[in-house]
Amino acid sequence: MPIDTSAKIFVAGHRGLVGSAVVRKLNQLGYTNLLLRTHSDLDLTNQSAVESFFAAEKPQYVILAAAKVGGIHANNTYPADFITVNLQIQTNVIVSSFNHKVQKLLFLGSSCIYPKFAPQPIPENALLTAPLEPTNEWYAIAKIAGIKMCQAYRLQHNFDAISAMPTNLYGTNDNFHPENSHVLPALLRRFHEAKINNLDKVVVWGTGSPLREFLHVDDLADAVIFLLENYSDLEHVNVGSGSEVTIKELAELVKEVVGFKGELIWDSTKPDGTPRKLMDTSKLVGLGWTPKISLRDGLVDTYKWYLENYGKQ
Repeated sequence: MPIDTSAKIFVAGHRGLVGSAVVRKLNQLGYTNLLLRTHSDLDLTNQSAVESFFAAEKPQYVILAAAKVGGIHANNTYPADFITVNLQIQTNVIVSSFNHKVQKLLFLGSSCIYPKFAPQPIPENALLTAPLEPTNEWYAIAKIAGIKMCQAYRLQHNFDAISAMPTNLYGTNDNFHPENSHVLPALLRRFHEAKINNLDKVVVWGTGSPLREFLHVDDLADAVIFLLENYSDLEHVNVGSGSEVTIKELAELVKEVVGFKGELIWDSTKPDGTPRKLMDTSKLVGLGWTPKISLRDGLVDTYKWYLENYGKQ
């Protein structure tokens, strides 16, 4: 059912990769009543502040994209922060949404909720069937609790809360930090720096053989709105591109998009990581949604954004 463009929609985490894409999409579709709060305006870990915000603003729809995120090092160093902050944000927003009669809530998780050795492609029902990847289990446990909380409120209170689990995301507002960025933005930055510094080669870890799936964050934003309008059920829904590339293919494509003319060298003495990670998106496809942005087009778009925001560095 289409959401009225005058509906009050609270996008929690509107400055992050996902939240900012959702806001762009809603603006593009003509939504005029978005509720946006920065962390300094509203601390989502503060229960009374969240409750007061909901009482005053009375949003009709909530998109919960706020989370404390970080890489392996951060998860290992601050496990208490990762589990506590995420559980607080989720609990406060979900409970206040229910208390103040929000029509529908969409909670955004992550593909790290699945077992370390999940079947590939990973179906939704792989959740909680085997141990998690230990390096980010604190974050994953919090996200699983968020899914279960949405399910519990639906079962006990008939509250319309749904969950979406995106694959590896990239695009506008991505993190290009040299130490803790993901593989795609890291490659983009490295090839760009090699190009402007006239280097003759770029060395990349591993053999390039692992398979990965990437989804442009604008496609995810499109899927979020599609699910809000078309899905109302207990089980979470995977959101992915449904296609995979080797890291080698990705690196070659990034090299081409950036226009780096030097050599690409693989350091096979370095680890490869998980051989394959792909989401089974047949459920979402069955509902009628498919992604629209090809990896090449998405990379061109992301590199353009990178140049506008980081190109001077």
